[in-house]
Amino acid sequence: MVKERLYLFDTTLRDGAQTQGVQFSSDEKHQIAAVLDSLGVDYIEGGWPGANPTDTVFFADPPATRATLTAFGMTKRTGRSAENDDVLAAVMNAGTSAVCLVGKAHDYHVTRALGITLDENTDNIRASFAHVAAQGCEGLFDAEHFFDGYKANPDYAITTLHAAFDAGARWIVLCDTNGGTLPHEISAIVTAVIASGIPGDRLAIHAHNDTENAVANSLAAVLAGVRQIQGTLNGLGERCGNANLTTLIPTLLLKEPFASRFETGVTPDALRGLRRASRLLDDILNRVPAKQAPYVGASAFAHKSGLHASAIAKDPGTYEHIDPAAVGNARIVPMSNQAGQSNLRARLAEAGIIVEPGNPALARIVQRIKEREAQGYAYDTAQASFELLARQELGLLPAFFEVKRYRVTVERRKNKRNRMVSLSEAVVVTKVQGQKFLNVSESLGPDGSDQGPVNALSRALAKDLGPYQAMIDDIELVDFKVRITNGGTEAVTRVIIDSEDGAGNRWSTVGVSANIVDASFDALVDAINWKLIRDGAEA
Repeated sequence: MVKERLYLFDTTLRDGAQTQGVQFSSDEKHQIAAVLDSLGVDYIEGGWPGANPTDTVFFADPPATRATLTAFGMTKRTGRSAENDDVLAAVMNAGTSAVCLVGKAHDYHVTRALGITLDENTDNIRASFAHVAAQGCEGLFDAEHFFDGYKANPDYAITTLHAAFDAGARWIVLCDTNGGTLPHEISAIVTAVIASGIPGDRLAIHAHNDTENAVANSLAAVLAGVRQIQGTLNGLGERCGNANLTTLIPTLLLKEPFASRFETGVTPDALRGLRRASRLLDDILNRVPAKQAPYVGASAFAHKSGLHASAIAKDPGTYEHIDPAAVGNARIVPMSNQAGQSNLRARLAEAGIIVEPGNPALARIVQRIKEREAQGYAYDTAQASFELLARQELGLLPAFFEVKRYRVTVERRKNKRNRMVSLSEAVVVTKVQGQKFLNVSESLGPDGSDQGPVNALSRALAKDLGPYQAMIDDIELVDFKVRITNGGTEAVTRVIIDSEDGAGNRWSTVGVSANIVDASFDALVDAINWKLIRDGAEA
């Protein structure tokens, strides 16, 4: 059976950049374009040239991509010809081989938002795409508010599509701009559009996620005949975001009926880089990755229940819908007070520790985990701390170094501008192979601002560990989470720290104390011990 081609259109750099709190630099746009290209998307929408300085700079020095770089803009304005509209000219002058022009497909928006007649709107669409086609450029008509427009006035909404299609637009993009349309409506309306004379291989779907249906709506559109899907990496976008290509791509490649009916530009090798691409975007945005994200999240293949872990050990297919390695992810068997020995042995095996059933240490480890979680610890998210606890009970925890004492101070003082500023300073004394090391560190960021007492402790602890220093130089603290587990005067603080090394390995450690600094320091010590074990250090 010959598979039909589906085309993937990424708008992370344009629609995704409209996410609240997101602001890409031109260099960051180049980084994201490169990873999108390596995934195998067909179109990369770079932004709106002329709308802001960043997009103008980006198109002045565009990335070299296999994918078709696309500029975004709007159809010509009333009272001007397409050739003399400066806004349209900025898009055409971007030098891309494809342009996507937004135009109104909802009569309400035409008369209220634009303040023009319906005929004037369709004339603007028609003239714009005739101009694009005359320039030898691939045109995409972004039919804004199409689905709402169809429900309000189907004849006019479809008229706008044909105005662009008949003028030479290559793709007609059906936009659920407000994100309120449901899958069954998408299917019925797409079917009506195709029946009007626009073939499915000229149609695209652009769904927003305001009802958590953007992915479902995109899939429904494909089954109804659409052959281009638009979306963003990690579902970025205004309000609730756009259709998440990080979810859509593996679904199209691995799930039926899509896998057997369609093909995309994404190869199995490229798919294995999906999690890395997702993480790259989060790193650029300085965001914590969503643990529950389908396919790529840290918890996407986590099995906490003892019953699940027991079944997984026999056959991963019992509780996993795909092989996690297919998308660059990995299975996790977390430990918690719900866990039994099946979880424990499976988790230890992942760490390279084989323990036979019936070993009395297993019962001790489970009991200790339950006791410590009652005190406020959480080992289902702090895998590295769990492994260290288990190794201690099994007599497999090397004594790399001993912390003799530590101190942290926070000073408030006036700077040269007579402003009050903070300065954190930490002192850590360790003993390594019989030798004492005294390390002092301030916590100053690149801009000279104070990064806080935990950062100062982290720097001091990792400043000099003698023979182990080369192994820990690449450790970076990438996330810091604090939770108060009890209220009132007996409050207990739980700190979870995420660390990462130069090889891209990421691990979590936990500390608990009534004192947030003590809890943080315990988690920092665990982070270094785990790294030394992973790298094969000798005590």
